[in-house]
Amino acid sequence: VTELVLDNCRSSNGEIEGLNDSFKELKFLSMANVELTSLAKLPTLSKLRKLELSDNIISGGLEVLAERCPNLTYLNLSGNKIKDLGTVEAL
Repeated sequence: VTELVLDNCRSSNGEIEGLNDSFKELKFLSMANVELTSLAKLPTLSKLRKLELSDNIISGGLEVLAERCPNLTYLNLSGNKIKDLGTVEAL
């Protein structure tokens, strides 16, 4: 699987259940409007290039992306609870 669209699926406790390290080949992942509150449980997706996270409840913890998704070139965080640009400095 290289592309996975989970838009409008409901998260469990602010996380997507079943998304794990077995998705090593993912290049595109979309989780728009899934009520995500955190990226703490995001697996390592070293080939991921594009990540769509719009319309969630994320307010911080973005440093996880730099560590687990080192090849990310596109990130959409629109419609989240990020209050200042300092939150995205880790990227």
